[in-house]
Amino acid sequence: QLVESGGGLVQAGESLRLSCAVSGRAVSGRPFSDIAMGWFRQAPGKDREFVGRSAATNGYTNVAASVKGRFTIARDNAKSTMYLQMDSLKPEDSGIYYCAAGIFTAQSLKVDHWGQGTQVTVSS
Repeated sequence: QLVESGGGLVQAGESLRLSCAVSGRAVSGRPFSDIAMGWFRQAPGKDREFVGRSAATNGYTNVAASVKGRFTIARDNAKSTMYLQMDSLKPEDSGIYYCAAGIFTAQSLKVDHWGQGTQVTVSS
């Protein structure tokens, strides 16, 4: 089970940190440290879009160009938790943010497990 938390309502320019906790070996029986993870978001009336990802090993992370320089991804394997630090938030960052587990592709993550999502609303 992937459980997001940390969403809320903030003003433009403010920050939020989302968390995604993975319970036990909820992803295909594998430990969290073996799982590639990522964040996606979906605004009303729009397709779900890739935000960023974290490799299972070597500490590699990357984020989409639209959030580069403002969002960062981190993970704590001891806590089976991934984080999305969002700074300098803009109204266009509003949407439901989903935690995901899957496999790295060339530019994104092929998802096989989704969280339930957490709402982020940025007011202008």
